[in-house]
Amino acid sequence: MSTPTRRRRIPKDELIPLPNVLDELGISRPTWYRWRNRGFGPEARRTPSGRICVRRSALDAFKDELEAA
Repeated sequence: MSTPTRRRRIPKDELIPLPNVLDELGISRPTWYRWRNRGFGPEARRTPSGRICVRRSALDAFKDELEAA
């Protein structure tokens, strides 16, 4: 008889609020918007409540790009 297989739980890609992203990157809000206007920075989304958030995976990928440069 076969043993039941267990599904691996994939961690949810959390949304990080913009103030936390700014702290983690060490930049100010005006710098964030300047980067966004120039097409630089991680992809951000606006939640239904109006907050700007960045997915953890996008932020990590962006930080890796910064370190490689």
